[in-house]
Amino acid sequence: MFIRAYLRASTDEQNAERAKSALDQFTQEHAQRIASYYTENISGTQLDRPELNRLLTDTQANDILLVEQIDRLTRLNDHDWKQLKRMIEEKGIRIVSMDVPTSWQALDNNALTHNDPIIKAVLDAINNMLIELMAAMARKDYETRRERQRQGIEAAKANGKYKGKRADTERHQKVKNYREKGLSLREIAEATGYSRSQVCRILSGHT
Repeated sequence: MFIRAYLRASTDEQNAERAKSALDQFTQEHAQRIASYYTENISGTQLDRPELNRLLTDTQANDILLVEQIDRLTRLNDHDWKQLKRMIEEKGIRIVSMDVPTSWQALDNNALTHNDPIIKAVLDAINNMLIELMAAMARKDYETRRERQRQGIEAAKANGKYKGKRADTERHQKVKNYREKGLSLREIAEATGYSRSQVCRILSGHT
């Protein structure tokens, strides 16, 4: 069993590494240690995430995918979440999240070898239900914030105060520098956390 920690933040302004010490302490309290870290700055609403894909490629059956909160793993819509969950289940990976206490049993070697299949089945069912609930809440929170943002923009436009979203000039410059060094669109997207379409827009000057 290997514990693979997944750390995600939405943009370069958010520090994806912030949760690393909390995850380290959490595993130590359960007499375990993290085998590898997968860190990226990318939206949780995107299914195609380079580091998450690398984690899924690296894992073996019974490995643990560790996150600080379920929303670090998913803010996906229902269709994409089902697809990601199917990929996780096919690999035989167990999700452990610090905000879902029922998932912590996967860190307990005694629990893994428990002889009572009924108790194990009940605990697994409760855990799966809570993870589903937390995933739905994460998506709902994202949609609520987006709607409030839209309403705020509409109000600002109506009052003549909306100036548009400011481009992240430093991050855009990184895209151009990577392109000058000969990196492909895919490599630039992976390095910056942008989608390929965003990279194309930045390079064309239409941001």
